[in-house]
Amino acid sequence: IVFSGNGPSGICLSYLLSGYTPYFKRESLHPHPILQRKLEEVPEVCILDQDLDYLSEGLEGRSHSPVALLFDTLQRPDTDFGGTAESVLTWRHEPDRAIPHLVLGRNAPGGAWHSIEGSMVTLSRGEWMGLPDLPFKEWLKQTKRGLRNNRATAEDIAQYYQHYVVKKGLQKNFRCGTVVTSVRKVSAKSISNHAQKDLQETSDSLWNYDEQSTKVFQVDGFFKTMEGDKEPFSICAENVVLATGTYDNPTWLGVKGENLSYVHHQLSALEKAVKNSSIGIMSDPVLIVGAGLTAADAILFAQHCNIPVIHVFRRRVSDPGLIFNQLPKMMYPEYHKVHQMMKEQTAACAGPYESYISLPEHHMLSFGKDKKCIVQDKNGCQKTYDISMALVLTGSNPNLSFLPNNGIDLAIDRDQPVNPKRNPIDVDPFTYECAQEKGIYALGPLAGDNFVRFVQGGALAVASSLLKKENKNPP
Repeated sequence: IVFSGNGPSGICLSYLLSGYTPYFKRESLHPHPILQRKLEEVPEVCILDQDLDYLSEGLEGRSHSPVALLFDTLQRPDTDFGGTAESVLTWRHEPDRAIPHLVLGRNAPGGAWHSIEGSMVTLSRGEWMGLPDLPFKEWLKQTKRGLRNNRATAEDIAQYYQHYVVKKGLQKNFRCGTVVTSVRKVSAKSISNHAQKDLQETSDSLWNYDEQSTKVFQVDGFFKTMEGDKEPFSICAENVVLATGTYDNPTWLGVKGENLSYVHHQLSALEKAVKNSSIGIMSDPVLIVGAGLTAADAILFAQHCNIPVIHVFRRRVSDPGLIFNQLPKMMYPEYHKVHQMMKEQTAACAGPYESYISLPEHHMLSFGKDKKCIVQDKNGCQKTYDISMALVLTGSNPNLSFLPNNGIDLAIDRDQPVNPKRNPIDVDPFTYECAQEKGIYALGPLAGDNFVRFVQGGALAVASSLLKKENKNPP
């Protein structure tokens, strides 16, 4: 088995496939009485061997995935109500249940968490960032650090995921510094005969292969050496797990001049510009496009450095779909502050906040070579601004260029690109196996699970399915 992606979902699945097995802790009491009764029926049978559909029936919460809700409530029984009830699971290491697997990733274990500015604070509560059988809060105590307003920094999270892999003895399964360039289906016969010609002929589609022979997936890519060289690799696997997340392919607006050198699509560009003093207090404003949390993080960072900001976004400030209108003010004071600025500091109406202008219900028309940008409001009125740099922070899409047709054939709507919110990969809700291609699984944002606390249920579903395939658990 090969996973592409070594973020939280890949780490969690590696843990479950390394023989670590969850059982119901007999003396524990779950606050959900129906689930408690079901768990008491066969406490000697591990959760992976039980009927996940039956166990998750009737559960409600902040995820659309029944298995995500199940695993979350087993680990954190009353967390949504502010409770601190202990997990009702106990973990046993049963090495005979382990399945050989490789986890491939560009970064150290933790995936995109290593690419996020270390001081950024997580949206989720700190304890929701933890992985099975090693509570994040406990690890944080050992490092003599604490949570800020119940939330953790990206640096803490990245270090915790690396520590988790070492603590649980999973390092042998991880290959960091690897880039997957191709996943395709081939016949086992052609592999054994080293028939390269056959492989080339079947490369345009995942599903071109000889129906009579056993199919496997060929995973090609390269490994980045310490010297900076690229060493190619090719692995064959009966099952492939897609767990690449969405961080590395930012969305573009598609407007004129967006490819100019001063227009960027990641927050790290602003941090770098401040670090090397290419922008500062006396610079022209930084233009920030977008109304999500990454745009808010950029505004907070610029404010902290006293850098002026022009903020362009398409929605109304009162739009219920705006993320700020869905966050509790007490728990997210800094995002509430950005929302207040967006409301009170428009170009038409000066407010109390210096060095910030909000342009709601505006969109970008173009970026000029002279660092002049043109924006347009809902009435068609155009304005021109001089800026020092632009940050287009309107979300990101998964990079599935290593799959035939960029993975579109695996999506729910096969006429549109894969998108974690609007068009995820179509998976079975209790196995996370792709509906269109058996043997390929999708986890995390690719399957529509966007929070660490919920990606783990997908890992539980995949592990249960793979163990059944390996006959390492009863039907």
